[in-house]
Amino acid sequence: MKKLVVIFIIFCFALPSNAAFWNRKDKSLEAEMEGKGYAGTLPDLESKFQKNEKKTSTPIFESQKGFDNPKDLKPLPKDNPAFIDIISKKDNTSRYVFDANEIIPLMEKLVDCIEDNGNVQLFVTRANVLSMNIDYLTEKYEGQPESYYESFKKMTEVNRYVKTLAQLRKEAITYQRYLAYQSSGSIYNPETINQQLQYLLEELNNAILLLKQEG
Repeated sequence: MKKLVVIFIIFCFALPSNAAFWNRKDKSLEAEMEGKGYAGTLPDLESKFQKNEKKTSTPIFESQKGFDNPKDLKPLPKDNPAFIDIISKKDNTSRYVFDANEIIPLMEKLVDCIEDNGNVQLFVTRANVLSMNIDYLTEKYEGQPESYYESFKKMTEVNRYVKTLAQLRKEAITYQRYLAYQSSGSIYNPETINQQLQYLLEELNNAILLLKQEG
């Protein structure tokens, strides 16, 4: 019993000095670490963030009833010739229009020759140039969608007249002095040729107008 009392007394006397020792040690450590770390209260990071919330958006445009229903959609006018003609022309006629526009000046030169009563040699020369160019287009677009255009048909039709009349005028120079204007010789009669020239003039003007409209 006496031993326990002695130990207790010793412990009581030793405790304050030890506490003072550790207190001085903590202050010394605090002074040494001052400025070398963070001292204070950490911010509340959780308050800075918000939880994701599901949001619903409304369409800007109103939906049309039955828009996605195949039964309510109007069918394409596949049986409408005008519609098919527009679709076929969209990308395929650019080259044709360019080629056809080059024919117009050649036709206009032949028109000027007829209206000015140009000589046979000038007429035949311009007629041959026009025919060669139309022959080239005929071969190029034969069997293509462009061959069904009215302007294409008109060009080929005029081309036949141009060739026929050019040949007729060349033959007339050679044969009209030897043939009487009867039976077979009547086709070389100047009046007959002039009538054919006026008919060709009208057809050329119609073809030029049609080419410009389709171009």
